[in-house]
Amino acid sequence: MSVVISDEILEASQLTPGEFRQEIAVHLFQTGRLTLGYASQLAEMPLSTFRQLLKQRNIPLYVYDVEDFELDMKNLQSLGRL
Repeated sequence: MSVVISDEILEASQLTPGEFRQEIAVHLFQTGRLTLGYASQLAEMPLSTFRQLLKQRNIPLYVYDVEDFELDMKNLQSLGRL
């Protein structure tokens, strides 16, 4: 699938085509819509470079929330490790 962004919108954003792709990729990663790998592909950046971009913007690579913690605790208890 191809998406065409008009020159008018691109000019209004004051971004280059590459920067525009990066912004979309960062947003989709940050909202959980794309994995890190797919987001770096969309941004047309090597994975290591995309990770660095996220780091510069203080965007975590992984989100570990209370639900994840509770599931880990439950699993550890079931394994007899707690």
